[in-house]
Amino acid sequence: MSYLLGIFIAIAAGVVSNVGMLMQKKAINDLPEEEKKIGKGLFKKPLWLSGIIIGVILAAALFFLANTPQWGVGAALVPGLAASGLIILTIGSIKLLNEEVTKHDVLGILLMIGGIALLGFSELEIKIVDTSIFSNIGFLIRAIVFTLTFVGISISCQILQKTREKYRGILLAVYSGSMFAMQNLWVAFVMGLFGPVFGSGRYLILFAITCIIIIIGNVMGIFKIQQAYLYGEVSKLIPVQNGPMQIGPIFIYFAIFMWAPPKVYSLPFMIGGVILILSSSIFLAKRQAQLEEIK
Repeated sequence: MSYLLGIFIAIAAGVVSNVGMLMQKKAINDLPEEEKKIGKGLFKKPLWLSGIIIGVILAAALFFLANTPQWGVGAALVPGLAASGLIILTIGSIKLLNEEVTKHDVLGILLMIGGIALLGFSELEIKIVDTSIFSNIGFLIRAIVFTLTFVGISISCQILQKTREKYRGILLAVYSGSMFAMQNLWVAFVMGLFGPVFGSGRYLILFAITCIIIIIGNVMGIFKIQQAYLYGEVSKLIPVQNGPMQIGPIFIYFAIFMWAPPKVYSLPFMIGGVILILSSSIFLAKRQAQLEEIK
C-alpha cells in the first residue's frame, strides 16, 4: 500500500509542477502588452501567484515526500514517474493556452518522458554518506568548476538571446535549466552537510555558501523561465528546460563524485536516456525557432 502511495505522490509531484507552469504562462499571456515585463504587474496577478505556490512550493514538498523512505518509491523511480506530468502540460497547453501542438511536438515530449524514465532506471543516485569528502580539496575544486561551467552557459545564453531573436525563448529556457542543474549539486551538499552542521557545528561556512547558491539558483531559474514564457510556447520550453536539469546530475555523479555505476545495466540506461533527452531538446528547440520565425 505504501509503495502505491509513493507512486501516486511521485506522479502527483510531476502533475502539480506542470499545472503550476501552465498557470504562470496563462497569467503572462493575459498581461497587457505594455505590462509584459517580468516583475511589472505579475505580482498583482492571483493566477500567477497561485501558479508559483502550486508549481514551486507544493511541487517541491511532493518531490521531497516522494524521495523519503517512509512515503516514497526511491529516488531512482521518481523522475520517470514525475515526467508523466508533461502529458498534462501538453493537454493544458492546447486547451488552456490555445497552443498548436503537432504530432511532431508530441513525439518530442514523449522522447523527453522516455529519456527521463531511462535515467531513473539507471539508478544513478546522488547521496552523500561519507562527509569527509567535504575536506577533499580536489572534490571542492571539481564542484567549483562544475558550478562555474553552468554559470558560464547561463551567461552565454543571456548574451546570445539579445541578438538571436528567434531562439530567445529557448536560450532563456536553457539558462533556467542550467541554474537548476547547477543547484542539484548544492542540494546534495546540503543533505550531506545537515548532520555535521547541526550535530557538531562542522562545515558551517560551506553550509552557508551552499544555501546562498541554492537560493540564487532557484531565484534565477524561476525568473528566467518566466522571461522565456514571453517569447515561446510552454509545451516546447519546459521540455527544453528539462534537458540540462536531467543531464546535469550525470556529470555530478561521474565527474564530481567520481562514483562507479551502481549496476551493470546503469550505463546502457543512462546513455539511452541522454540520447532521448538531447534528441527531444534539439527537436523541440527547432520547432520553437520555426514558430518564432513565422511570428
